[in-house]
Amino acid sequence: MSLATLYAIDVVAICALVFAIYLPRHHRKDLMLAFIGVNIGVLGVTQALASAEVTAGLGLGLFGVLSIIRLRSAEMEHDEVAYFFSALALGLLGGFPLSPTWLSPLLMFSVVLAIFLADHPRLFGSRRHQIMTLDRAFVDEGEVIAHLGR
Repeated sequence: MSLATLYAIDVVAICALVFAIYLPRHHRKDLMLAFIGVNIGVLGVTQALASAEVTAGLGLGLFGVLSIIRLRSAEMEHDEVAYFFSALALGLLGGFPLSPTWLSPLLMFSVVLAIFLADHPRLFGSRRHQIMTLDRAFVDEGEVIAHLGR
C-alpha cells in the first residue's frame, strides 16, 4: 500500500472521528481543530521518524514532548481525552506503514469504531454527570439535596 493511500485513509478516519462522531455528539468546534491538528502533526512527525535514521530514544523523546501538551492545556473531560488520543493514534498508524499492508487501515477502523461504540448516546443514555459548585460546604447529603431543591 502506498504512503499516499495510507495518508488518504488517515484523513478519512480523522474526518469520520471528528465530523461524523465527535461534533454531532459534543458540539465543541474548538476541540475539532485540536483533534485534526494533532492528527496531522503526529502523522507528519511519525512519517519523518519512520523514514529517517533516528534512534528509538529520539522517537520516545518526541512522544514525551507531545504528552506534555496535555499537561499545559486547558482541562479536558475524559471523553475529550479519549478523542484526543484516538486522533493521535490515527496519526501514528497512518505514518508507520505496517506489514501486512492491510493492518494499518484495519487498526484505524478499529479505533474509530471503538470510539463510535463507546461514546454512543444509547449506551448509557439514561446516565447523567453534572458538576455543581455550591456557595458553601455541606456535611450532610440531605442538606445538600434540600439546598438544591430550594
